[in-house]
Amino acid sequence: MPIELNATHDPARRSWVGSANASGTEFPIQNLPFGVFDEGKGARGGVALGDRIIDLSALLAAGLISGPAAEAACGATLLPLFAQPRRAMSELRAALSDLYRADGEGDRRAAETALVPMAEADLLMPAKPAAFTDFCTSADHILRMAANGGRAPQPAWATLPVAYNGRASSVAASGTPVIRPVGQFVPRGAERMVVGPEPMLDFELEFGAWLGGPVNHLGESVDMARADEMLFGCCLVNDWSARAIQFYEMLLGPHLGKSFLTTISPWVVTMEALAPFRVPGRGRTAEQPEVPAYLNDPFDRASGGLNVELTAEIDTGSGPATIVHTNVAELFWTLAQMVTHQASGGAPLETGDLIATGTVSGAADEARACLVEITKLGQEPLTLPDGTKRVILEDGDTLTLRGKATAEGYVPIGFGPCSGTVMPARAAS
Repeated sequence: MPIELNATHDPARRSWVGSANASGTEFPIQNLPFGVFDEGKGARGGVALGDRIIDLSALLAAGLISGPAAEAACGATLLPLFAQPRRAMSELRAALSDLYRADGEGDRRAAETALVPMAEADLLMPAKPAAFTDFCTSADHILRMAANGGRAPQPAWATLPVAYNGRASSVAASGTPVIRPVGQFVPRGAERMVVGPEPMLDFELEFGAWLGGPVNHLGESVDMARADEMLFGCCLVNDWSARAIQFYEMLLGPHLGKSFLTTISPWVVTMEALAPFRVPGRGRTAEQPEVPAYLNDPFDRASGGLNVELTAEIDTGSGPATIVHTNVAELFWTLAQMVTHQASGGAPLETGDLIATGTVSGAADEARACLVEITKLGQEPLTLPDGTKRVILEDGDTLTLRGKATAEGYVPIGFGPCSGTVMPARAAS
């Protein structure tokens, strides 16, 4: 069922927290994303509002919020919150919105006491993922990579959302150092394998979704309507790639080339907050096969996509330069289709599963969302505004992803940065 728009989406609503009304803020009162923070008093749940964090445990103790969802949101992990019904989540968001809106009637003094400056807090993982699945759902990425490699794409990309099961243990929050992995690869121009630091480190600009309930059981599939209900909220994802290691090991699928680190933005933007920004799923050409019946749903066709503008910035030491402009709406498959396909073979999904879309590349050159696409497998180096060239990420480079959901007549909302700095490979012990 579609999420209904309500007073929390009202573009005229303002907060008495001034920074939440600032032009360009990622966290206006219409957003209210959930996360986990620690400013020295212990990890606990919070909500971003402007440049402040609402300490949910402080509100709960003061009696300003109540109920199972409020209690579930206060701990050092959001897993209990992910399991809450949508109605309970909607009620919690409405209570927070009313408490912090400019014309609200709540206890402003107590509500103000619960605010923590975001700059003084560490933003932590919202939860440890139960599992992590990385999809590959951009037709433009798949077709462009095949053309750059001089080969035809595998036909499955057009009939199912291709994916592999990644390492949940190496998913980490924004700011985690990107330690260059060591592995097996064949150097360019060589014939034999060597073991050494990855020579082709790359980023992948992706979009992610955390899953909640109701989950399925072993052997049970999930239809499209239920899959949409299982989407709790979204984040930004950089699924870093060790390309040389990945290319050498790809007899069965990605392994060490993708398992060393996946960076996510720490705030979880709820599907309710994203409701105004839903758009039709990407259409198909006459030459492309029809969507299989189990992935074909009228509601998903009408509003399965999201209008979220994504960018990637690289900083090589001379300041950030934007090198990618793309949009989640350009993906060939929707989030609900990914969830439905994941469960179609009977695999049980769990509260706290994290799925990622794969590289969110679009048709335009500026929408090539990883370096191997931008440089055409290294044939055309990327030249930055200061003249610096890049074919791969070098030690000391910082890569930052940003996202902004937009729709005419609504206040844009963001996700916070998803950032990492490349560090040298560790010496063998």
